Amino acid sequence: MKTLTITPRTIIFLTALLVTIFSACKKEKPEVGDPSTMKQLAKDEIVVEGAMNEVLSDVNDYLSGNTAKQINALPCNATIDSSSVVNDTITYTVTFNGLNCAGTRHRQGTAYVKKHINTHWYDVDATVIVTYENLKVTKVSTGNWVILNGTKTYKNVSGGLVMQLGNGTVTSVAHQISGNMDATFEDNTTRTWQIARNRTFTGTPGQLEFAHEGFGNAGGYSNLVVWGVNRNGENFYTQITQDIVFRQVCSWDPCAGVKVHNIPSEGKQATITFGFDANQQPVSGGACPTHYKIDWVKNNYSGTLYLPL
Repeated sequence: MKTLTITPRTIIFLTALLVTIFSACKKEKPEVGDPSTMKQLAKDEIVVEGAMNEVLSDVNDYLSGNTAKQINALPCNATIDSSSVVNDTITYTVTFNGLNCAGTRHRQGTAYVKKHINTHWYDVDATVIVTYENLKVTKVSTGNWVILNGTKTYKNVSGGLVMQLGNGTVTSVAHQISGNMDATFEDNTTRTWQIARNRTFTGTPGQLEFAHEGFGNAGGYSNLVVWGVNRNGENFYTQITQDIVFRQVCSWDPCAGVKVHNIPSEGKQATITFGFDANQQPVSGGACPTHYKIDWVKNNYSGTLYLPL
């Protein structure tokens, strides 16, 4: 009978083999507390919201003036064709092909804006329909891009114009936004969602800000601002529990407020709090934030993350 001799080299080999097998088994089953889905959902929301807010701001600026002022309010690196008139409806075709005025986003694609000929944007409840068609928006600082398609109804609930804020007669301007959108990301994953957002402008030129709140109801949730299917195929519901505030002096980044992402089928929830600096401290004194906080929960697991805007 042969005797098995265990040498130091054999021990090292067997140890390495066991470590490899154990590591492979762990990779087959990700940690149940992994917050990556919630991180991705939060990041996606900021990317698409920023891109859409900018287009709506361009539309608002263009519709806010008379003919002479409209020429001055043209978006940077964009053309507008207003020659399409059918019955009582005029369609503005906005073609983007270059950087925005701030140089922070590159936009390529088309948006269509429809309104009744006799509708003035400053009228109470004036309504336009904005359609995004293969609008590719690339964030210059990261190179990340998203392609937007969908249609929104954009209503001037209060009447008045944002450009009139600070003139002594208009103190706030309220808009309502609803509709359906879908987005395609760099890895060809997609997200589809519905929108129910109120947006109220206050301040003075150069110091403007607007606040978002949600008015949607679906899946047993209220105060929804968006809901739909994320890029992982999960149904999500996003509530605003404290108005999200965007400030002009901070490049229209979200500066304050709280929203909650819910994925009930997976027992996931993430509370997003805006308004933090690079040291993970709340900003103060009018400083612009650079980060936001995610407090996430997945079943019995939880944690806190800070991500850059």
